[in-house]
Amino acid sequence: MPVIAGLLIYSLVKENHGLTMVALGMGVVCVVMSLMQWLLAGRARCPLCMTSVLASRGCAKHRNARTLLGSYRLRVAMAILFRGAFYCPYCHEPSAMEVRSRRANAGATHS
Repeated sequence: MPVIAGLLIYSLVKENHGLTMVALGMGVVCVVMSLMQWLLAGRARCPLCMTSVLASRGCAKHRNARTLLGSYRLRVAMAILFRGAFYCPYCHEPSAMEVRSRRANAGATHS
């Protein structure tokens, strides 16, 4: 966001309308992506402690939890993308990323 704001100010000072439109478009994309991250981050949970690992909850972190560039969430996100598994920063248990399938007839009995 600071880079986009700087680009917008620069384009307005130089009166470059094309660059202004690019900066505004980048700002809109950044806002939409932030909203999507905020909405979807709460759904990624540790299967053991059920804490959302990609949303900021302000919970106490495990003493062995490590950061990447000062961020616990960034470390979890990079581990998910590159290894397909992560260590929960709250309970420090390893978890593999897998999609759980929902049963179509969860309450139905078989005969």
